[in-house]
Parts: sequence; C-alpha cells; structure tokens
Amino acid sequence: MRIEGRTLSLIAVFAALGVVCDGVVTLGFSGGVWFGWIFLISPIAGIVLGPYNGFVSTLIAVMIGHSLFPRETVYEFIFTIGAPVGSMMSGFAFNGQLKRLFAFYTVMLGTYFATPVAKHLPIWGMWDCYLAYAILIVLCVILSIRGSDEIRRLSPFAVSAFLGLEADVLLRIFILVPCQGYRVFFGWTPELLTTIWTVPAPLITPFKVLLSTFIVTLIGPQIKHILGNSNIC
Repeated sequence: MRIEGRTLSLIAVFAALGVVCDGVVTLGFSGGVWFGWIFLISPIAGIVLGPYNGFVSTLIAVMIGHSLFPRETVYEFIFTIGAPVGSMMSGFAFNGQLKRLFAFYTVMLGTYFATPVAKHLPIWGMWDCYLAYAILIVLCVILSIRGSDEIRRLSPFAVSAFLGLEADVLLRIFILVPCQGYRVFFGWTPELLTTIWTVPAPLITPFKVLLSTFIVTLIGPQIKHILGNSNIC
C-alpha cells in the first residue's frame, strides 16, 4: 500500500506540474506541434514514473490544461494525446524496451508515406523524425549485440527524451496527415499544408525538441535520484 500511495502521489505531482506547463503559452514561441510547454515535463514523467504511469500523469495534465486554458479549436484535445504517448515512449526507451518504439515509429512513418498527399510534402519537413528513426535503428542494433547495459552508457536521459518527443510529434502528424486532420478539422488545402511543411515545421518543432532534451539531460538525473530515494507516499 505504501508503494501504491507513493506512486499515486508522484503521478499527481507530475500531473500538476504538467498542467502548469501546458497552460503556459508564450507569444512568438507557440508554433509547431506544442502551443504550451508540456514538452518540457512529459519526457521526465515517463522516465521517472515509468511508461504507463507517465502516460496517465501526462494525460491528466493535458486534459486539465486544455480545459483550463482552451486552445483555438476543440480538436486540440485529439492532437494532445501525442503528449502522453510521447511520455510513455520515453519511459520505454529509458527501460531499454526499444522494440516497442521501433514498431511505433515504423507504423507511423509507414502510414505517413502511404498517404497520397505526403508525396507532395517537402521531405525536409520531418527531418527530425527521420533522424530519430535512424538513431533508434542504430540503438536497436547495439541492443541486440551488446545488451541494454550498453544503451545506458549512451546518455539515456537525452536519448529517451529525444525519442519520446519525436514519438509525440509522429502521432500528431499521423492524426494530421494520414487521418486527414488537416482537411477534416482545419479545412486546409494540400497547398496550404505544403506551405506549412516547407518553413515553420522543420524549424520550430525541432528547436523545442532540442530544448527539452537539453533540459531533461541536465535535471533528469537529479530528479530521478532524489525521487528514487525519497519516502514520499
């Protein structure tokens, strides 16, 4: 019961922090896939709480955050599911469960390229996702040869944060492009989607991913150490 109570407490704490981050919208820095700052806390939640508890905590955070601080459209409640999924993927990556990430990435990218409109979108619009997929493949090869201990020597906090955040991005792209969200939800034309893919997409979102990865790398080990040895219940 003590472990369960402590876990629930940590889920609640990270959910509260997530609500605050999700509600912070900075003018001039709200473009890309995230309008708030949930991308700063979601990887840490997955790493510290584990994949499933991290998912629950981040899901609570974005649902409450989006309710308290409404976005321009109600459809953002659908897209924001990417945040808890990304948190879960960060947890899987930190635990060395890379095969789950590989399956997720492969399905997301496969359905994207199978969508007719994707053929007209600039290839560089998702360069960060391709980089993450390439890194994931390399890590899977290393894992199969040398085991999970080798992965933990390669800055696991940075790798886990980066792969989890890009998984978040991929799910939102899946909703936007293969699921025709750009047309059904927003009424965008393929031409407008191409314009968005050309300039804002390959700049703003990768910068936020790198910012979050840097922050998680700095404070993640300390948070993990403190909470891993605390008596919070």
